[in-house]
Amino acid sequence: MNVFEAVRENGITAKQAAEHCGIKINRNGMAVCPFHKDKNPSMKIDRRYYCFGCGEKGDAIDFVAKFYGLGKKDAAMQIASEFGISFDNNKGIKPPPKRKRMLSPEQRFERAEKKCFRVLSDYLCCLRQWEEQYAPHKAEEEWHPLFCEALEKKDYIEYLLDILLYAPLSERVELVTDYGEEVLRIERRLEQCAAGAEGGAGKDNGENGAGVTAGNMV
Repeated sequence: MNVFEAVRENGITAKQAAEHCGIKINRNGMAVCPFHKDKNPSMKIDRRYYCFGCGEKGDAIDFVAKFYGLGKKDAAMQIASEFGISFDNNKGIKPPPKRKRMLSPEQRFERAEKKCFRVLSDYLCCLRQWEEQYAPHKAEEEWHPLFCEALEKKDYIEYLLDILLYAPLSERVELVTDYGEEVLRIERRLEQCAAGAEGGAGKDNGENGAGVTAGNMV
């Protein structure tokens, strides 16, 4: 049994192949077509697929071949590899390695924005906790470094999060682009806290750049 027969004998559907490629299919079996600029789901996917927008159609092998830019045999071999299907290969050709699909600029920005929001949100939670936990109880009491950090940075981190939540796309892109290095520093700062280094972290703020202030982010 060759690779084409093996894939079809195992009943691999276009829907299974598409979902394996990361395509989201709604309850009606419709999906946004990956083969043209499709804003609304126009591709029907079940055992086979058909796009009402661009006319692309075929079976699971056709879908994978089109999606990854492969020949049909390589596509069939990739399906066999991913779904654990055995087949006769008299020529001893190994199935092709899985190909990672290149992310579009929009997808790269979306990932960076989500990471930026997550890191800033986690940091803000720490700052709020420190402000409450280490607040001095007496006028003559020396202020804890983490309490000082919370007072210094909480308002500015809230301001950055407001931009990510409510600002136009152009401002969000500017923030993610300009403050990428600072977000990495904050992430390392949070890793210090998770490792139980809170007590000494305040000393690092001025030496290692682990902390981020309003001044050095603008």
